[in-house]
Amino acid sequence: MRSPPLAALAAICALMLQPATALAWGGTAHAAIDRAAIEAIPDDGPVFFRQYIDYVAASASLPDSWRGASENFSKIEEDPNHGWFREQFTFVKPIPRSRYEFVLALYKHYEQIKDSDPQIAARTNIRWTGTLPYAAIEAYDRLVVCMRYVRKAQAEGGDASVPEQHCAFQAIRLGHYIGDGAQPLHDSVNSDGWLGNNPKGYTRDRSIHGRFESRFVDGMGLTAADITPRIGAPGHRSGDMFDAVLAYLDEAGDKMETVYQLEQRDGFSNFADKNVRALIYERTTAAASMFRDMLCRAWAESAELPVKVEPSPLDFSNPRFNPETGSAPD
Repeated sequence: MRSPPLAALAAICALMLQPATALAWGGTAHAAIDRAAIEAIPDDGPVFFRQYIDYVAASASLPDSWRGASENFSKIEEDPNHGWFREQFTFVKPIPRSRYEFVLALYKHYEQIKDSDPQIAARTNIRWTGTLPYAAIEAYDRLVVCMRYVRKAQAEGGDASVPEQHCAFQAIRLGHYIGDGAQPLHDSVNSDGWLGNNPKGYTRDRSIHGRFESRFVDGMGLTAADITPRIGAPGHRSGDMFDAVLAYLDEAGDKMETVYQLEQRDGFSNFADKNVRALIYERTTAAASMFRDMLCRAWAESAELPVKVEPSPLDFSNPRFNPETGSAPD
């Protein structure tokens, strides 16, 4: 097996990604999720990822580094990709199959309520609602394209290393967003302390996020070995992948209050707490399973010829063409 020329880059990424503030699952969980997912790829899946496992795991928190205020163009684009605050857009039904239609729906609602309900309007925007499912499905689509080039090189007896590296980079992106989506606090407006009415007295301390996903995870010593045995057989072999991502995020969001209930005990100070550990095992396993499933599904899709869309999504004659976005949605 050839050694990919990525070891040095992985080491650099590992040094770069020492976060000053927890922005997502901490580096420990993200790396464990990605490693476990790749270890769980079956032999009929994209097994070439096995030789890039160290690179992907070491770079698992890379998308968080694109969120620095000193690189504000990148920050503005990237910040929303890490959350999906469902309470903020209950008025959007169904969820659009276009990132830009979603953005426009938020803005239109903001315009409607900015005077009558300025407090809600202040968070009715792209930053405080999130775009995580769009970021995930966009990375997924790019993986399908990269994998076609891997298959082409393999079929022609050529060197597949460059398209494999392209796939590895897109896997870093997809794995990060899917990892974030499994963390219940990434799927609620209560991401960083309880907001609004609080009859149960949940903490409003913003540090709950980091104490749960970073401090406790590090304290319990989570590794891929804790996750891999819990991953079942591949799923999501059929059906609409965007809908599957939305359902996956809903499942995680439904566990948000559980995090607050567990925090009320002792602030996550007891790393032996069986209930907190069980939730982290369950959520990181869900992330690794979904990531593995999407890698395998993308690999299967890449074996098929691209579907020719007529008329083009950019064609004004397309019956689904939206003049507000300049394109037809998926």
